[in-house]
Amino acid sequence: MPPAAANAAATPANVDVSQRHLNESEEAVAVNPTNPDNIVIVTNVGHREAGLTAGMFEAASFDGGQTWTTKLIGLGAGDPLGDSCCDPSLSFDQYGNLFMTYLYQVEDTVPIALSTDGGLSFSVMANISKSDLPPKKGAGDSRGLFRFVDQPTITSGAGQVWVVFNAGGPIVATGAPVSGLGRVGTFVPVEVVPGTNNCTYGDVAIGPNGQVMQACNLTESGQGGGKIFVNVDPDGVGPAGFGDRIFVTETHVGGYDFLPAQPDRSVDAEVGLAWDRTGGPHHGRVSMVYTRETKNESDDTDVYVRHSDDGGATWSAQTRVNDDATQNSQFLPKIALDQSTGDLAVVWYDARNDQGSGAPGDTDGLNNDDAQFWGAFSTDGGNTFGPNRQISAGTSNSRDSGNGIDYGDYSGLAFDHGLAHPVWSDNSNSTGNNPDGALHQLDIYTAVLPAAG
Repeated sequence: MPPAAANAAATPANVDVSQRHLNESEEAVAVNPTNPDNIVIVTNVGHREAGLTAGMFEAASFDGGQTWTTKLIGLGAGDPLGDSCCDPSLSFDQYGNLFMTYLYQVEDTVPIALSTDGGLSFSVMANISKSDLPPKKGAGDSRGLFRFVDQPTITSGAGQVWVVFNAGGPIVATGAPVSGLGRVGTFVPVEVVPGTNNCTYGDVAIGPNGQVMQACNLTESGQGGGKIFVNVDPDGVGPAGFGDRIFVTETHVGGYDFLPAQPDRSVDAEVGLAWDRTGGPHHGRVSMVYTRETKNESDDTDVYVRHSDDGGATWSAQTRVNDDATQNSQFLPKIALDQSTGDLAVVWYDARNDQGSGAPGDTDGLNNDDAQFWGAFSTDGGNTFGPNRQISAGTSNSRDSGNGIDYGDYSGLAFDHGLAHPVWSDNSNSTGNNPDGALHQLDIYTAVLPAAG
């Protein structure tokens, strides 16, 4: 079977979830472990172009993604989520609590919202601002570092929920204990994570014993350099706090690395974490995904995974996830671990099939500026990954969308009970129901991808 036919055979059924005029991007998705048929997606929407002053797009399914209920949330005055801007992040916990964080239009406070009905409704239970930071002992006021907020990330597990975000200089973190559905305790005092000035675009994960790890990219500007660090809090919501930063790897990807397929927004290394709490053979292993550029400014970016079996103190050699033989770009990866099996899934945008030759994978005769969405699974704790699978049925071009932020800063992925649920921005109109047609504005697409498929 020729490669193109093999990819087509492996491509899962695609679903255009949003089917809206104009652009949606930057996707968050979560699956309810107490009811795996309950899937929730929240994304950015283009405000100015839609005549909105605030809002995000939400889709909820209770039948495993066969049908979706959609609406705009966080529309402003009178809305329980306030005047939402963007940057949503979602996480279901073992009790069925759905936590969400995002940004307001005035980006100086990070809200934390809770849903106990599978995403049908949310309420804000906390707002984190610079006033929550304690003064820095003996050296002035650390709250002065809190200049703005960006890309908050939320995660839950092991009876806790944690949020980290870039506070305009350092990474800031806080968490709370959780004991049941709707039973969320008080968030611990907000902490500036040591050694994270100018470290941004990060992630957070919770270990089996309640320990917490944050990862971030240094620096936040430029197209070269790029280093990934982690910090670990050994007791989560306990009194210990985060320890000193630990260097993991260089990436050659700066905070704003421009690629032909992401020409306006650029990309960062988009580090992600997944911690195994399964009790299986790799229990306690934390895996990390990131983008690395083979040679600085070559646009030859690849997706790699490393892991640590000692809580982040040391890390394995890197494993390349994408299996193409091209020098084209792979970018904006996302990692997820199925806590029911221990399997890992990684997804990303991929320009491997765009050689500028007019073949499938090329929309405009230019090399490396079109993208599809791809993924791969690991059943051995990230030591190896299986053959790559093309997930998107069509090929997209972000410049044609006029989105301004291209595909956005990140993609979405949830993985539970053997089924991966990737979510991505797509203007291929492969499903024929994007109201803007092909190669215009971006809609939100998803699929159901069995790990054993």
